[in-house]
Amino acid sequence: MKYSGWPDQGELVVGKVDEITDFGVFVDLEEYEDKRGLAHISEVASGWIKNVRDHVREGQTVVAKVLDVDEGSQQIDLSIKDVNEHQRKEKIQEWKNEQKADNWMAIAFGEDVSDERYESVANALLAEFESLYDAFESAAIHGTEALDEVDLDDDDVATVVETARENVSVPYVNVTGYVDLECPTGDGVDHIKAALQAAEGNGEVSDEIELSVSYVGSPEYRIQVQAPDYKTAESALEASAERARESISAAGGTGRYHRERETDDE
Repeated sequence: MKYSGWPDQGELVVGKVDEITDFGVFVDLEEYEDKRGLAHISEVASGWIKNVRDHVREGQTVVAKVLDVDEGSQQIDLSIKDVNEHQRKEKIQEWKNEQKADNWMAIAFGEDVSDERYESVANALLAEFESLYDAFESAAIHGTEALDEVDLDDDDVATVVETARENVSVPYVNVTGYVDLECPTGDGVDHIKAALQAAEGNGEVSDEIELSVSYVGSPEYRIQVQAPDYKTAESALEASAERARESISAAGGTGRYHRERETDDE
């Protein structure tokens, strides 16, 4: 997705060197629709420049700082020399991330998605997240809960989450489920405690998984799992609930697993 407006003064932009002249470098801005900027020779590199081509080449991707924007004359003044190496690497990574997010949008809603449809979904996500990449990454980690405040219908939320979990590489994911435990026997409380210990794995859960069980409201308990990927997290969550169900059933009680919270108050 390219922005249709203009960059702000002081903003860092990614561009491709389109033309090199004796007085400077013309740069096509990759993030903005039909926008081209000029880095004067004095803004290409520090010190005296004998030949601009010693510092940049046509087709090269550069990061530049926006010095001035004159919408009336359609002119954008840029500086390449004012961008340090750390800023350059950070901006390039941010740009690459947004390219990935643009591709994920195409996967989610189709290569032939209309501009209006794309913008509608993108704007809803950007209203809550700093970037589309952040939105997809959060959806991959936290699932539908990450998009609770986003103004999208349930089908669109499900589509974004499914696409994120199939395509986004994240350091870990969080999943949450719930189990209802009831035991009518006189020592039912002890049996429920045993079932909760079983749910937590009795110390036998893999080191790559963090699993916790907490009380929500009788008879509901929350199971939270953090794992390296969604498949592992889901598997651990279901296994935890099943351990609790088996434990309470063996004691004459009942257990029921569900993904959404059902009690009103914690």
